Amino acid sequence: QVQLVESGGGLVQAGGSLRLSCAASGRTFRTSAMGWFRQAPGKEREIVAAINWSGRTTYYTDSVKGRFTVSRDKAKNTVYLQMNTLNPEDTAAYYCAARDNLDIGTGASDYDYWGQGTQVTVSS
Repeated sequence: QVQLVESGGGLVQAGGSLRLSCAASGRTFRTSAMGWFRQAPGKEREIVAAINWSGRTTYYTDSVKGRFTVSRDKAKNTVYLQMNTLNPEDTAAYYCAARDNLDIGTGASDYDYWGQGTQVTVSS
């Protein structure tokens, strides 16, 4: 079992930055691949970024490549999403997810545990 709590969301102007954190508890975190997803009103939940158990492999959806960075700190049981050069299209609820697997998954159905989400709003 893994419990996940996101933080760091908020309101930011276009071009600004935010760093999301996902604090995990549970003995399986260290062997879990982790993902960040987002869901805007009226849209399906989509993957933003993911990181494998070791932190050596990452994945980004095309629209955030070069702007977002996913990382994990095993000592702190925390996964981060650094978001730079934000634009209004990034506005969404952002969710952290954990997978009972060492390797990255890119679909929501690949993940077993979910946080409650944190809202990110980017104003133009």
